[in-house]
Amino acid sequence: ATKDEAKKHRYREKISEYMTRAEDIKKHIEKEKQDGKYHKQIRIEENATGFSYEKLFQEYLTEIVSEVWVEDPYIRQLYNFLRFCEMLVKGPCKVKTIHLLTSYDEGSGRSQQMSGLEEIQQSLRNYGVTLDVAFSSSIHDREIRFNNGWMIKIGRGLDYFKKPQGRFSIGYCDFDLRPCHETTVDVFHTKHTKKM
Repeated sequence: ATKDEAKKHRYREKISEYMTRAEDIKKHIEKEKQDGKYHKQIRIEENATGFSYEKLFQEYLTEIVSEVWVEDPYIRQLYNFLRFCEMLVKGPCKVKTIHLLTSYDEGSGRSQQMSGLEEIQQSLRNYGVTLDVAFSSSIHDREIRFNNGWMIKIGRGLDYFKKPQGRFSIGYCDFDLRPCHETTVDVFHTKHTKKM
């Protein structure tokens, strides 16, 4: 809006400088990814809020993501897994297949676990998404992988949210407002990660 040509010139130079710096940072991160050195760590403090699945995963869910692998021995809070699936269905990615590897719930919870997973499976089918469920008694680590090369390891898996205080308490519906358990989230790019 200024009429001063000298000011305009200075502003243009500054804008150009910032744009160049942003492009350099972008190239540096891309090189780190290519070299397999990219590692980002997020520490979620006890009772912290603002860590919904959208906040954690959205930047890695590019349009080319069509397949997701979730390995978590303790998928017991099926609403959390359902919430994760809802995020995938909403996009911007075009997920067609979700692979879940987990362990059986022990005792009386097994039939509830199975019927819940079958219901999620059927519901995803209505959106053109296949949920492939497999069980392992020896699975230990928790990780989520996208077919664009991103891998996320969460110490507590998808169940890092605390239970809400009641059905009508803030945070019951909006996970950004839900307090979390303390955990660490590690993000890697797996292009050059060797599978043993």
